Amino acid sequence: MRDDDSAIETASVAAGRTGAAARRSAWLGTVLALVGVVSFSGSFPGTVFGMRGFDPYLLTFARAGLATLAAVTCLALAGAPLLPPRRHLRSYLVIAVGVVFGFPLFSALALHGGAGTAHAAVVTGLLPAATAVGAVLRAGERPRPLFWIACAGGAISITVFVLTRGGGRFAVADLLLVLALVGAAAGYTEGGRLARETPGWRVISYSLVVAAPVTVPVTVVLAFTTDPSPDAVSLGGLAYVGLVSMFLGFIPWYAGLAMGGIARAGQVQLAQPLLTLLWAWLLMGERFGWATVAAALAVLVCVAVTQVSRGFGARRPDRT
Repeated sequence: MRDDDSAIETASVAAGRTGAAARRSAWLGTVLALVGVVSFSGSFPGTVFGMRGFDPYLLTFARAGLATLAAVTCLALAGAPLLPPRRHLRSYLVIAVGVVFGFPLFSALALHGGAGTAHAAVVTGLLPAATAVGAVLRAGERPRPLFWIACAGGAISITVFVLTRGGGRFAVADLLLVLALVGAAAGYTEGGRLARETPGWRVISYSLVVAAPVTVPVTVVLAFTTDPSPDAVSLGGLAYVGLVSMFLGFIPWYAGLAMGGIARAGQVQLAQPLLTLLWAWLLMGERFGWATVAAALAVLVCVAVTQVSRGFGARRPDRT
């Protein structure tokens, strides 16, 4: 009988250690994801600065070309293969379409079409909700009900903000931003899945390599047909969105999604609107009213709740 009690006690201790390790991994994943979010929060100001000298289409492809150069350099220095495994090619194509083309292009067009940086930042606060849906549909994660309640609260806050500011309807720029966040959510979900077995820097590097047959020649063509007028500010914006937003920021971001769970760690994106508002104020002198601040604070509260609601159900096997 004592042997049975000893075995039960040993199993309980082992389970406790496993649970503690899982919690530490989840929190570390959240911290890494937050580092990625801080990097991404400067994307809209960087895009606006970049469009002072570049057409939005040229900026989209040029930033990808610049990031591709950095990615190929890192792969070569690390002695890694320059092409991704064929079995994951479909996932890398999804990432390329979502975060190399989709999000940069649609967000640039929205900003070029009149959406203010602050307004765009708040609208894309819906991105965590979209990412969480992707985590359920594609990565097999199962958040608890409280998670979904908080996530829905953030989405509702942003929807009310948009409708209030838009006279009860969505503007074309808002629709472009929605397309941007759908693309990003798809790319984040696939990248988070791949990062469970592949380092985050290689995930984004291979996604850029896969997109290179399009991004590189299109960049060259647009450079000769859109009459760019680069200056120090626009070049700085291009450098930021190309090297930080499209490459360096994804390294901790994908690692964080893999460690903390795509749905849970992805909710730290709800803090991104506040950070972008800060950069818009500091770097661009952009003014915004209390409604904008209130909406951003509302989603920040929601991210706090999603992080408290830790428990996730068992994860289904990944679908390839």
